[in-house]
Amino acid sequence: MKKSGSLKLLQWAAAAATLLFVSGPALAEKRVALVLGNSSYQNVAPLANPVNDSSKMAATLKDAGFDVVDSRRDLAAAETRRALRDFADRARDADIAVVYYAGHGIEVDGANYLIPVDARLERDTDVYDEAFSLDRILIAIEPAKKLRLVILDACRDNPFSRTMKRTVASRAIGQGLAKVEPTSPNVLIAYSAKAGSTAADGDGNNSPFTAALSHHLTKPGLDVRRAFGFVRDEVLKTTNNRQEPFVYGSLGGEDVPLVPARPAPAAAAPAPALNAQAEVRRDYELALQIGNKSALNAFLAQYPDGFYSSLAKLQLDKIAAEETRVAATEKARLAEQERARLAAEGARKSQQAKAEAEAKAAEQARIAAEKAKQVAQDQAAAAEQKRVAAESAAADKAAADKDKPMDVAALTPATQQPDVTKSVQAELRRVGCLSGNADGNWNNASQRSLTQFNRYAGTKLDTKVASVDTLDTIKLKSSRVCPLVCEHGFKAEGERCTKIVCVEGSYLNDDNECEKRRARPVAKRDRPETRRDRDPEVRQARQPRQAIVTRSQGPTGAGMSSSGRPLTGQERATGCHSFGAIMSGVCP
Repeated sequence: MKKSGSLKLLQWAAAAATLLFVSGPALAEKRVALVLGNSSYQNVAPLANPVNDSSKMAATLKDAGFDVVDSRRDLAAAETRRALRDFADRARDADIAVVYYAGHGIEVDGANYLIPVDARLERDTDVYDEAFSLDRILIAIEPAKKLRLVILDACRDNPFSRTMKRTVASRAIGQGLAKVEPTSPNVLIAYSAKAGSTAADGDGNNSPFTAALSHHLTKPGLDVRRAFGFVRDEVLKTTNNRQEPFVYGSLGGEDVPLVPARPAPAAAAPAPALNAQAEVRRDYELALQIGNKSALNAFLAQYPDGFYSSLAKLQLDKIAAEETRVAATEKARLAEQERARLAAEGARKSQQAKAEAEAKAAEQARIAAEKAKQVAQDQAAAAEQKRVAAESAAADKAAADKDKPMDVAALTPATQQPDVTKSVQAELRRVGCLSGNADGNWNNASQRSLTQFNRYAGTKLDTKVASVDTLDTIKLKSSRVCPLVCEHGFKAEGERCTKIVCVEGSYLNDDNECEKRRARPVAKRDRPETRRDRDPEVRQARQPRQAIVTRSQGPTGAGMSSSGRPLTGQERATGCHSFGAIMSGVCP
């Protein structure tokens, strides 16, 4: 009995030794990572997400079982170089080395530089002293044996490039990061956006790129190249094809997962295949999210019949009705302009009558197109409501009957509604009608923003709920709809609010306009008599009458009156030639 037990023990020990020998190299791989996140920039506006992104990525790598995860935040230039030097020592005996960076990056003359928080970059040559190049990171991870991976969530719109002085006119400062071709083997460099383009920070706590990385990069047994393929697909879907991540470099033919595959259970049953209806539904929702004719036509080419095909045809009818409405509106506008022009120029009555008839017909066609568009929109919305109701009923039935396998296509629509709401909010932000974050909460601010959209876009969308139909309507607008509103002291220039600067001698009034300052009047106190004397009539009335006194020519000569008339004999007898008689008023 003892001998039999000893034999079994020896057999178990041999099997365990064999298992350790086989799986030992995979489990013994040393994996190290350096995670950097720069948000608190000292000389430009701070960034909201890089610190959150670095925390998310550090937690993801730690949960994946990395041996070393060195996470640093808001490092200055000297501290960054010290961190890279220390990480290079850790990578000397590592199989896999990963460096993740979130923050500002810049391209100067085709070379990429990552910017620490204390950089000023007043001129283009300052990048050599104040920033650190991508080559410096590649040197730090060079000792790793199996995989050297650099992940850069740094393709943001960079404020340094707009203010930086060019010391040489021909020196190029590009948008985003430049394309790179690694010269060492087993090196991959992943950008959050394709070279020469910029990436979005997103409306949540993490950027779309980092959120997708946390979902796919550390899946056990998944080759790193396929993982980045899934990351690309998710970011394209999240950003409505506006941002495409890209990976540079190459690996060999074998799979290189960041996390080894877990051994399958001995009696594990094969995973059931996805329900065929669930696949159709998934493809339909993807086409609906893209929201253009090409995507819907591609769906119909693959699924020409069925419930979801009918829904797709209704969506195509709605898009066609909107296109017809836009064309009719433009035609009516041009016809009205022509009618007004002929009337203003005084054209012949026959020409004016013809133009007026054409304008009236165009306006009637526009009204008809508006009604047709509303009918198509209502039909599509009603079909979507029926679909949601049907899926909800199926989900309730599956939840009530736990013994039966749940149909993947019958997911509760409540799990989709926050995604639809966030997408509507994101589109409202894009067209300038919502200033808050897309948090999936359809509150009063979101309803007011949709009301603003209805006002300026001429639509009649239901503001009480965020629906797929609302999302499709907003997506049709390719540019800003709601006007940019700036606070007092600023004015709208394109998509930005710029400060109003008044010239010397002017000030900014309450109407947000520069107004010339008026000179202050100098107060003078005048005597009452002085003010009255300014009136010429008063001045003339107050002038004393001058009496002209003339002497007579003598006792024997003829005297003269005060008016120059010769005196009569009686007047001379009265004595009118004397001064006293003249002044008495008796004599003339």
